[in-house]
Amino acid sequence: MNRTLKIALAQQDFLVGDLAGNRQRILYLAHEARDIYQADIIVFPELCLTGYPPEDLLLRGGFIRDCENEIELIQSELHGITAVIGCPVEQRGKLYNSAIVIRDGVQFGRYDKQNLPNYSVFDEKRYFSAGRKACVIGTPSGRVGITLCEDIWVNGPVEQAVEAGAQVILNLNASPYHMDKVEERFVTVGRQARVNDVPVVYVNLVGGQDELVFDGGSFVIDAAGETVLSAPFFTESLELVEFNLVDDRLVPVPSRIVPRMDRLESIYTAIVSGVRDYVQKNGFKGAVIGLSGGIDSALTLAIASDALGAENVEAVLMPSRYTHDMSNEDAVQQCEVLGVHHQVIPIEPMFQSFLDALQDSFSGMPVDTTEENIQARCRGIILMAISNKQGRIVLTTGNKSEMAVGYATLYGDMAGGYAAIKDVPKMLVYALANWRNQDGVVIPQRVIDRPPSAELAPDQKDEDSLPPYELLDAILEHYVEHDRGIDEIEAEGFDRETVARVIRMVDLNEYKRKQAAPGVRITRRAFGRDRRYPITSGYRHNA
Repeated sequence: MNRTLKIALAQQDFLVGDLAGNRQRILYLAHEARDIYQADIIVFPELCLTGYPPEDLLLRGGFIRDCENEIELIQSELHGITAVIGCPVEQRGKLYNSAIVIRDGVQFGRYDKQNLPNYSVFDEKRYFSAGRKACVIGTPSGRVGITLCEDIWVNGPVEQAVEAGAQVILNLNASPYHMDKVEERFVTVGRQARVNDVPVVYVNLVGGQDELVFDGGSFVIDAAGETVLSAPFFTESLELVEFNLVDDRLVPVPSRIVPRMDRLESIYTAIVSGVRDYVQKNGFKGAVIGLSGGIDSALTLAIASDALGAENVEAVLMPSRYTHDMSNEDAVQQCEVLGVHHQVIPIEPMFQSFLDALQDSFSGMPVDTTEENIQARCRGIILMAISNKQGRIVLTTGNKSEMAVGYATLYGDMAGGYAAIKDVPKMLVYALANWRNQDGVVIPQRVIDRPPSAELAPDQKDEDSLPPYELLDAILEHYVEHDRGIDEIEAEGFDRETVARVIRMVDLNEYKRKQAAPGVRITRRAFGRDRRYPITSGYRHNA
């Protein structure tokens, strides 16, 4: 019996639906792990063949047959190393989220995921049937058990594998990022390792997929719950962990430990990763952004420049009769610091044309938000026209606080293809801006310091229409993130009338959010995949 077992962790970005490309990457990495690292086993993330989440592609019979064909090709070409590959498997009319074990042209093991998550962004019960059995494979150095993602978060599957003789657990994951998720993973997996007295190899997906970002951060934990290897976050890597066989136990040898990112760094990097992958995977030539001189568009411009390169970003300043000179000055200054090309297109002629055309329709009616929205829609038309002509995607600049209460204009500032800070509350926008300025000011300090304003009316400030953002964000966290009602929020020390007003604004603006661009998810409860409320509803909260 061999006294060592070398396992490679393939933390990679697999494109959803690119079956042939993913198969080629699996083979390339397996051969690299075999030839360069002399690995005995290589472990890939959950559903690496299809990318995650494949969603309703799984309902197409042709897609499943294509997956089967790609697995056959992998089997025929994979030699000299054992590969544990995540893929869908159909058997007797049922579809399973599986991990298959292949070596030298033979598939000699399969594990079907037992715990199918059906909450938050997950809806695996829509597609898969649950497995029931452990999968433990023998190697010349010891016995290896396999689990999939959610199986490590609950009691049962790991115990089952250990009872079947597993001396180490391989856990394949497609675990999306949200704030503070990393610590939860280490605590949960560490507990499973200690309780079951078994080391765990945790391999995670990396990369952006629509609104989700997978942050990688794969790791290995020993039977005492201590981390002995940790991979980088938000980047691909191929790691190697070596196990020694000691008294019939597989004991991992300590390897490199990549430091964890601090909270703001991880949030900012997640957004950058989401923007980069959405733009590049969907074939856009770059991004175009309406730059107002305000904090939201300033942060979005910094993110886009970091994600795509300044040369691939276009900033458009669209001043109106209400735009302050300092807004233009700050916007130009930021473009110059970042090296982003910018142009100025005043909207006054277009705005006045609309007012002239609508003069009869508006006769006798006071000026209100209608005129404000026309300005925003003039800007939306300009940005979308540039997008169409140049092949660049429009990145919208609205934050989560504004989206929550509807402080945004449909077909205006909401017009665009992707929303970088859609899930970022306003106070966190400020924190991220200050964090980004740590290594040199790229967002002018005046942008951060001045009171936020849409500049769609004379001397307008956001707080003319909304509670102060410190208060608004706190109420929104209770209502949106934690589903608390008026009574519960009031009990936390908030004014009941203000709470009722905020909740009413959130409920009334569901129709806007349903039409909003997708955006990076960084919280536990993002608008979109996480929070699904009816637009038409007779339910009213007690005020």
